[in-house]
Amino acid sequence: MAAAGPAEAEDWLLESLRLYNDLHVFELQEPTRVIEWTGEKSVCVAGYENSRRNEILQLLLPQKLYVKEKQGLCPERDFKVERGGFSDRPVYSLQHVPDTSLLVTSGPPDSSLQVWQLAAEDTDVIKSVSTIPTGNDSKKLWAKIATTFTSSPCVLHGSRVNNVQITEIDSKKNIYTAASSISDEVSGLEFLDGNTLLACCVTGQLCLADIRQPQSPLADTSVPSAFGGEQWCLGVRLGLRGSDVNALSIARLSSGGQLMLTDLRNIPKPLKSAKCNVPAASPSAEFLCVSWAPALDGCLAVSGFNGTVHIYDTRSWPVSGGEVEPLFSHKGHICSGMDNGGDFPLVTAHAWHPWKPRTLLSAASDGSLHVWDWVESHNNS
Repeated sequence: MAAAGPAEAEDWLLESLRLYNDLHVFELQEPTRVIEWTGEKSVCVAGYENSRRNEILQLLLPQKLYVKEKQGLCPERDFKVERGGFSDRPVYSLQHVPDTSLLVTSGPPDSSLQVWQLAAEDTDVIKSVSTIPTGNDSKKLWAKIATTFTSSPCVLHGSRVNNVQITEIDSKKNIYTAASSISDEVSGLEFLDGNTLLACCVTGQLCLADIRQPQSPLADTSVPSAFGGEQWCLGVRLGLRGSDVNALSIARLSSGGQLMLTDLRNIPKPLKSAKCNVPAASPSAEFLCVSWAPALDGCLAVSGFNGTVHIYDTRSWPVSGGEVEPLFSHKGHICSGMDNGGDFPLVTAHAWHPWKPRTLLSAASDGSLHVWDWVESHNNS
């Protein structure tokens, strides 16, 4: 599918005046598949090319996107590079360790982790601190990661369910290993609280474990057989610290566009399921992404199928399932041009603003980075 031409791009820009409260369009020097908040005003992005060194950048948001009160014209309307560094490997995953200045990254060709230090105010360098080896796996895959800070900075990591573990970042001490016979590849990992972790397999299985039980097995639950063969990713609606972990909702998205919502209090029986209104199955499951809105009840975002980001309001879904229409679709990356291969740009990542309800950041394979806030009453589906 060819990228949109000048006429289509102009039409979309005109239409955006009624679709968006805010729309900022930027171009990165290289595309990113990570958008990670490192504070109220800044995010990190990183390159993922195999053939060269890749930049890791901490970007300061335009002023308009982080002021909490209404203001007039803001002087800064572009991202500003605060800090930067270089990785000798592609960055497929990047996590900020809460309450610290540490970053953890992972990516091919193996499952080792790289630890980075965001520099002090008097320098703009993101410094490589250490590497965490993760064992001798003969069929190495890059590790999925999640971070937390309890008594010390820790990283949850693994490429397959039977090698999921938790490592203290400073000491590199292993403090938990999952005792599981499941060798399926992991598509996502999450800390649900200080003691509970969740893994999602590419086959759709959910695996839950309590780290207070040494070598505790990961209990698994499968998706219905009707969706077998599809690849799945995970999105968790995390509550406030101290909230009941069992009340959290899990969203699973498949490469065929199927969405399943699960309550941890009754894992075997999904709360709801629906079919996303996507044109076709995802050509590659590696960019599939589903995430819950932190400040908009019941809404989630879906990307990775094409050049759009779809917003769904799960509260309106029928219990019986079926195909559902998006509340809103961001189509801006379609009009931003072609990627390096001359193909239709594919959305590689998206992230919600932590407290602006309808504001998201999204990135695509052509290097475009958008920040957008859609009009509340408008449904463009």
